[in-house]
Amino acid sequence: MKKMLKFVDLKKETPEKLDSKGRTENFLEIYRDYIDTKAKEQASRCSQCGTPFCQVHCPLQNNIPDWLKLTAEGRLKDAYEISSATNSLPEVCGSICPQDRLCEGNCVIEQSGHGTVTIGAVEKFITNTAWENGWIEPIKPITELQQSVGIIGAGPAGIAAAMELRKEGFQVTIYDRYDRTGGLLIYGIPNFKLDKSVVLRRTKLLKDSNVNIINNFEVGKDSTLKELKDKHDAILIATGVYKARQVDTPGSNLRNIFPAMKFLTASNRKGLGDQVKEFDDGTLNAEGKNVIVVGGGDTAMDCVRTAVRQKAKSVSCLYRRDKANMPGSAREVANAEEEGVNFIWLSSPKSFEGNEKVEQVVINKMRLGEPDSSGRQSPKTIEGAEETLKADLVIEALGFEPEEIPKLFDEPDLEVTRWGTIKTDLKTLKTNIKGVFAAGDIVRGASLVVWAIRDGRDAAKGISEYLNQISQNKTRAA
Repeated sequence: MKKMLKFVDLKKETPEKLDSKGRTENFLEIYRDYIDTKAKEQASRCSQCGTPFCQVHCPLQNNIPDWLKLTAEGRLKDAYEISSATNSLPEVCGSICPQDRLCEGNCVIEQSGHGTVTIGAVEKFITNTAWENGWIEPIKPITELQQSVGIIGAGPAGIAAAMELRKEGFQVTIYDRYDRTGGLLIYGIPNFKLDKSVVLRRTKLLKDSNVNIINNFEVGKDSTLKELKDKHDAILIATGVYKARQVDTPGSNLRNIFPAMKFLTASNRKGLGDQVKEFDDGTLNAEGKNVIVVGGGDTAMDCVRTAVRQKAKSVSCLYRRDKANMPGSAREVANAEEEGVNFIWLSSPKSFEGNEKVEQVVINKMRLGEPDSSGRQSPKTIEGAEETLKADLVIEALGFEPEEIPKLFDEPDLEVTRWGTIKTDLKTLKTNIKGVFAAGDIVRGASLVVWAIRDGRDAAKGISEYLNQISQNKTRAA
């Protein structure tokens, strides 16, 4: 323990963050990586508490104290082995997890006033070191099995499931509607939070592990769910949720009002070198425009910070509650404020106005009333309190809902909840259709990447048990 418990003597130091003015000139990640000595030093601040609340509050139950101790001791390869044992995408979680709401927010020494251990930054450092040293190799199962699994969706849940199933030796094919693998990781999250090379590197690893990836494949158009089911021994639905919620106010049909994903996808595609007509003609480019983003979650923060980097004339964020009640990461809000975003708290669109295209937004001022079912205070309109803002581009970042999967996949018997999410067994993640499983946001609703990874791994376990039982039954019958 001599290398640990240094939190009394060593102060918390996060990786260097680029100056707010300099970092808005490009889409590079805003945090530099730790150097070796600094990572070891900060890892040594862990108190190695008997009840590791960081681990308890991690959806993946990552063995955080163990790999922090190994990092402090300089045993980085061992640290990576422990880190990756419970997490299929540790470098992704290290970059984009809202650690302030999860592991770091529940760190014991944070509660005692010493400043949290920088868990996310160390996790990212460990995995990047593993990549640099060639410790991460393609999956080579001990035994290749004949049973196959088809995974619909190449986001974090689908990727996590594919990796776990390949370790077991199953033949895995991922089907995805987009031209690149990664789902929200590739097209939804901006480069300054997650460099796309990280996602592309994982994609190559999947292919090198003999995971078959079929892009530009849309279930319901290129195949029905039943046809895929006939082709594979088990199916996992991991599509995520992409149907955008919209502001239902007068003028919402005006031009230049877009859902967040349309705006972010255009920006990310441009960054990846694609020709994007709506960006190139200026429609989805914020440069020189008064931009208003409606919403208060992490997607809204991605939108406002992207607009700043596109050289918007002004960027304002409307949120119907106050700062204390924002659902997004406090760290992301702070980054946006540093970059010049104007937050208008306790406000909501009353109407969009303009001649064919939006020119201004009339907003209602709000107050907080009694708590709602979620425990947060409900926003109430203050009658007669209005404000008008100039707007050339409005982005709606109000969250996502599931698409009508039974209709889309031509499988009307597939059971869904009243919210449209797929109904599954809580433990196995089986649906009501034999051999079909579901995981990620399409089951739990729009959530965090780390929860999608957890669900993908759990689904892989459920699928493995299901297929092994079938195999055993066949052996007995023979």
